[in-house]
Amino acid sequence: MARAVVIGGGVGGLSAGVALLRKGWEVTVLERAPAIEPVGSGLAIAANALKALDALGLGDRVRALAHAEGPLMLRRADGRRLTATTEEAADGAYGDSVVAMLRAALLDILAGGLAEAGGPDCLRVGTAVTGVDAQRGVVRTSAGDLAADLVVAADGIKSLTRRALFPGHPDPSYAGVTVWRALIPLGDVRLDDGSPCDPSRVPRSESWGRGAVLGVHLLAGDQVYIYATDVAPPGGAAPDEREELLRRFGDWHEPIPALLRAADPARIIRGDIYYQATPLPAYHRGRVALVGDAAHAMTPNLGQGACQAIEDAVVLGHLADPARPGESLAAYTAARKERTTRIVRRSLTLCRMSRLRNPLAVRLRDSALTAANRISPDLMLRSMDEILRWRPPAEAAR
Repeated sequence: MARAVVIGGGVGGLSAGVALLRKGWEVTVLERAPAIEPVGSGLAIAANALKALDALGLGDRVRALAHAEGPLMLRRADGRRLTATTEEAADGAYGDSVVAMLRAALLDILAGGLAEAGGPDCLRVGTAVTGVDAQRGVVRTSAGDLAADLVVAADGIKSLTRRALFPGHPDPSYAGVTVWRALIPLGDVRLDDGSPCDPSRVPRSESWGRGAVLGVHLLAGDQVYIYATDVAPPGGAAPDEREELLRRFGDWHEPIPALLRAADPARIIRGDIYYQATPLPAYHRGRVALVGDAAHAMTPNLGQGACQAIEDAVVLGHLADPARPGESLAAYTAARKERTTRIVRRSLTLCRMSRLRNPLAVRLRDSALTAANRISPDLMLRSMDEILRWRPPAEAAR
């Protein structure tokens, strides 16, 4: 039986492990952390990624645990609507809408699928990778060397494997914005008058101001996932990140200030946004394939980072052939590089629009969005059409 070693136990790595197991590979997934911890916050799974998860036999499990999203509004910082779409429109066009869920819940589903398909020993935690021989297919680890017909590098945006395979290629670039993420129990939220915040007061929305964005998603279990971005130098930190968010967003429309007041400062995650500005020449070398952020890190503006990692995994599982590893991995690059490069660029374009700070430029941007929405009310959905219409290779071939 052909053997695959996957480096990284995140969304892309676990998805790749499941995809390869379903194609008959023997799979070992290596994760340097001592456990797949329930860390992180929320994420959105769009229709294209739900179809990819269907190909892994896990789509309905995700739908069952996820919070189905309602209307999505793009608003100004004062609450005025710029454009919107609906769950019904998305479902009618693509067979699925966007669902939001805890990142930890998605990892649990993927890890469960891995164990069901290959047994509990498929995942090895506490195992750090120290090097890869791409031509021979050897992975060097803290526990010894592993030989493989295929190595999948899903080791993230700071991928050591990518640097080893493409020495001298530029690392991901700073996008100019910092992101804050938090989970907030809805029951802890109080409006200005002290009254509880009803779920109807927390519509799925993304609000744009001068250089700043704040998004709100209500998750299953009445947890609210918020993410916020603002122009800032990289590497920054505040003594109290909740106070920092209130300083930046405290005068925005409700329920944003109420949500921020209810956030636990110790559970706010802050990080800088990087993206792969210079595309890699290929997503493979020798017996190694790169997936997810290791291959094509992107800004979060389209909500496609995790979605594209899952797509990568499904396509790799479909194409990888132990009898002709070089040729099959070249086909993987051909299938994924153009699409993901376009999405990286489109996401960056939105990032640049959202980080505009000049008051005149912001007014022109908002006026253009409002006018475009009047001309084409489904503008938001249509702008994502190429991304959301993707189907897994086996389904697309039918």
